[in-house]
Amino acid sequence: MPELPEVETVRRGLAPTMEGAVVEKMELGRPDLRFPFPQGFSELVEGKRIISLGRRAKYLLIELEGGLTIISHLGMSGSFRIESPLEVETPGDFHHPRSKDGKHDHVIFYLRGAQGAARVIYNDPRRFGFMHLVDRSNIDLYPAFVGLGPEPTGNALSADYLASRFGGKSQPLKSTLLDQKVIAGLGNIYVCEALWRAHLSPLRAAGTLVTKTGKPKAQLVELTQKIRDVITDAIAAGGSSLRDHIQTDGTLGYFQHSFSAYDRQGHACRTPECGGTIERIVQAGRSTFFCAACQK
Repeated sequence: MPELPEVETVRRGLAPTMEGAVVEKMELGRPDLRFPFPQGFSELVEGKRIISLGRRAKYLLIELEGGLTIISHLGMSGSFRIESPLEVETPGDFHHPRSKDGKHDHVIFYLRGAQGAARVIYNDPRRFGFMHLVDRSNIDLYPAFVGLGPEPTGNALSADYLASRFGGKSQPLKSTLLDQKVIAGLGNIYVCEALWRAHLSPLRAAGTLVTKTGKPKAQLVELTQKIRDVITDAIAAGGSSLRDHIQTDGTLGYFQHSFSAYDRQGHACRTPECGGTIERIVQAGRSTFFCAACQK
């Protein structure tokens, strides 16, 4: 399932075509995806100008004039592509290409913007993605957003904040970081990478990174920065491109080729002079990759 950097890559890829454009027509190929589409979905969207594209955690936000916002989740296999009368923006050769089979084109936005007409098509073979329509003034009440923690790249994420959430916790560090109420949008891949960069064991109790007076230890300060760094690096590289994820213009992100822990079971640890080997364990049903030699 795409993680935060992948969704941010999609947002940035769609923005030049969608922002400022008017939805002249919206075509639904079926009544539902993972969930039914909102009642009167097309009628409520058609004729509206797209003000901006945003993101909250792993959700894409399409903000419309008139106060409505489309909340979109890509699920396991969802993707957007952009088509104009002159070209289909899917250049390149792909190791694991996303579906372009028309029978899986479930939502089509017919747009008219400053550069003319274009179609933005949502394709989803497995149909685990979804689109909801909410009043923007109440967006914080959307069930998935209630109680969400700060974004991993925002100013609200600090060592002091994490100390306030970690204090007294015997829960493993990996599980604590995956809690969306602690940090929004931080997923399995990038937790593994951040912990490797910070040389911290995923099995370590979260509370051990906080002093008795509730202050962050130096290791927690370092971890906070590594979380920021790994997400920033992934966004800059265009997402991890796990399995068949591609950018909206069809190109693959390449951060997956620089993973240091995730999915590297049996490979030598890349920490200089470590000499250890990346191991795989299962925590709460999720694969965890780490080096027991240098992650303590």
